Amino acid sequence: MSLLDKHAIFEKNTSLLFLGSLLVVSIGGIVEIAPLFYLENTIEKVEGMRPYSPLELAGRDIYVREGCYVCHSQMIRPFRDEVERYGHYSLAAESMFDHPFQWGSKRTGPDLARVGDRYSNEWHVQHLTEPRDVVPESVMPSYSFLKQTPLKVDAAGHLKANRTVGVPYTDAMIENAQADLLAQANPDADTTDLLARYPKAKTGDFDGDPTQLTEMDALIAYLQMLGTLVDFSTYDDATGYR
Repeated sequence: MSLLDKHAIFEKNTSLLFLGSLLVVSIGGIVEIAPLFYLENTIEKVEGMRPYSPLELAGRDIYVREGCYVCHSQMIRPFRDEVERYGHYSLAAESMFDHPFQWGSKRTGPDLARVGDRYSNEWHVQHLTEPRDVVPESVMPSYSFLKQTPLKVDAAGHLKANRTVGVPYTDAMIENAQADLLAQANPDADTTDLLARYPKAKTGDFDGDPTQLTEMDALIAYLQMLGTLVDFSTYDDATGYR
């Protein structure tokens, strides 16, 4: 009897087949689970990723509150049709500061993982105010009320809460949270320190009304940074950065 024919022994003996299956599954489980006990982080760090600015974080909370995730995923899968439509497939590191993350495959509207910089602030204002003015076939409801709703958030407390779950906000970021939140949406503000803490943050008036800071300002600030932090022109899929 050849070695390959010996599998018949397992096929004819239920108890032996069960023990053999248990052994194989146990070995596979140990190989997958054991490293998690000594690895501090299983996510490969990617150059450019940073925590959300206070305004972006507030906008993200509004995005979740209004249920935008129900119709829009933020996960581009490594399939040709998705990559050609939306851009480079999503990296795990791009969601490392998300609590909760916005993955998924349910799309009534397009994936938003790389929507940042694809449209102007004015386009986003019009789209949120009356979606069918820019996308006639859209079934998205109007969010015009966001432009009339002043943004009320405890910026420092918001950052502290996220730091407790592992987001690396520094003491300086927390101390300047409220100032950074206001400066990012103020076209006349000095944003030097803000950009030093949050590189590539979009700044200026987002909702078209510089007289007040609104929830629409925060939401558009969040949308405009999605997918813009990683420079994929210098990223190699096999080895990371080249």
